[in-house]
Amino acid sequence: MSTEAAQPATAPTTEAPPTAELGQLALDDGAPKVSFSDQFKAFSKFGDTKSDGKLITLSQSDKWMKQAKVIDKKITTTDTGIHFKKFKAMKIGILDYNKFLDDLAKTKKVELAEIKSKLANCGAPGVQSVSAGKAAAAVDRLTDTSKYTGSHKERFDATGKGKGIAGRRNLVDESGYVSGYQHKDTYDAAK
Repeated sequence: MSTEAAQPATAPTTEAPPTAELGQLALDDGAPKVSFSDQFKAFSKFGDTKSDGKLITLSQSDKWMKQAKVIDKKITTTDTGIHFKKFKAMKIGILDYNKFLDDLAKTKKVELAEIKSKLANCGAPGVQSVSAGKAAAAVDRLTDTSKYTGSHKERFDATGKGKGIAGRRNLVDESGYVSGYQHKDTYDAAK
């Protein structure tokens, strides 16, 4: 059990967000200088404004592992939960996290170095694969006025441009004829 987990929480500091720290490290020339401990600090702050970067939760660890593609068919979130809960703490420090990874690697028969390499090189914490393709197709389908039916169809002209107030209100015909009468203005023509 870690003695770090028993320490009281400190007041929030006004440090730069973890993504800015990793971004600055990645901008330096040469090989990437982002280490495993830098990533641990960044992901332990990810989603927790009060975190000082020394302790990580299970959910933060799972986000990190998913982003690094460590969690797959061989290692699942259930496996990480089982091994993380062995420490009987909500948050664990980097030393216990290394023990957690070692235990997980032995149990699942995966190389520890491979897991650490993936975790160190996965990039800054954040949303990685945002797909706008499906949303754009759905919006196009829902805004296609040629597919509108009923009273909604009346709000647009043949080109799909809105008619404005004329398309939203039933304008009263003040000609004196009932609405369904088809022989309008034919009485005088028949004489």
